Amino acid sequence: MEYKAIRVIISGGGTGGHIFPAVSIAHKLKELNPATEILFVGADGKMEMEKVPAEGFEIVGLPMVGMQRRMSMKNLMNNLTVPFRVLDSLRRAKAIVRKFKPDVAVGVGGYASAPLLWAATSMKIPAVIQEQNGFAGLTNKLLGNRVQSICVAYEGMEKFFPADKIVLSGNPIRAAVSQPATPQMKAEAMEHYHLDPARKHIFVVGGSLGSGTLNNAMKHWIQDGCPDGEGVEVIWQCGKYYKKNVDAFMAANPQVQGITAYDFIGRMDLAYAAADVVISRSGASTVSELCAMGKATVFVPSPNVAEDHQTHNAMALVRKDAALLVKDSDALDELMSTALALVKSPDRVAQLEKNAHAMALTNAAQIICDEVYKLV
Repeated sequence: MEYKAIRVIISGGGTGGHIFPAVSIAHKLKELNPATEILFVGADGKMEMEKVPAEGFEIVGLPMVGMQRRMSMKNLMNNLTVPFRVLDSLRRAKAIVRKFKPDVAVGVGGYASAPLLWAATSMKIPAVIQEQNGFAGLTNKLLGNRVQSICVAYEGMEKFFPADKIVLSGNPIRAAVSQPATPQMKAEAMEHYHLDPARKHIFVVGGSLGSGTLNNAMKHWIQDGCPDGEGVEVIWQCGKYYKKNVDAFMAANPQVQGITAYDFIGRMDLAYAAADVVISRSGASTVSELCAMGKATVFVPSPNVAEDHQTHNAMALVRKDAALLVKDSDALDELMSTALALVKSPDRVAQLEKNAHAMALTNAAQIICDEVYKLV
């Protein structure tokens, strides 16, 4: 295929699960042809307005917001403005498309994706959407009939989209976490996190912001005297919001050894490499990374996401014996005992690692970019 210079508009965001795949697609397009021009469209005030420029790409914001489901006066006032913001975003999206003149549009889900792709497709611009989760988001479901190609990360997505448009691509992930750790990488991880190579290691990660459920499960286990935790070291990513509280808790429990809490993990590749077992939420990008690195994982799907898509993501692995699942409501009593039983069973760990890696789709960005070029 000839990768000529093209003009691509990429829309979506709101969470890292939407933003990082979008950025990966953009980087791959520039790698295929550095002369390709890319414009991002995001939602004003959302994290993409900061993250995308940091990656070297231009972004324009729309005043788009979503409906808030929790009842409060603030949310009610927000919901009253939604129709007006949608209409304003559609008007602005059409102006952006007219000015930029893209050859193709790419949507990754999130607030800004809907008005931009609706505007682009109404102006006869070919479009691709990328669905990261095992349960399609509302924006992408609404757009499915308007676009030419739908790139998905999981099998069985025909229940959400026209079957003839679906391409199984996987989720674009960072190069650093795209393959299992080498022995050299594992040794570097031991040194980086000051770990004892002779001991077993668990990595607890609740997403970039941390997870109250996972943190409470850790604290409950520590207060219980870390039963059956002898010989295990833990890397605990608790999140910036929770770090002060966790530090105070650890100071009140000085008898605990081998557990280190971090507000944020910059070197996820090394944290994954160090871990014999990972405890994690099951956001789409995280699941894709864990498969690519072939990690034995205990998933605790977040119940606070639209249409319970994290459970669908995790179950795609559980059904193929590639991961374990503990419900959020059961985490306090069952999570650490489940993880410890697993980490002390090397054969079971090896089986989960093998099955998880077999599900990895590590060429996602290239597949999606090829779909873009087919439309051009």
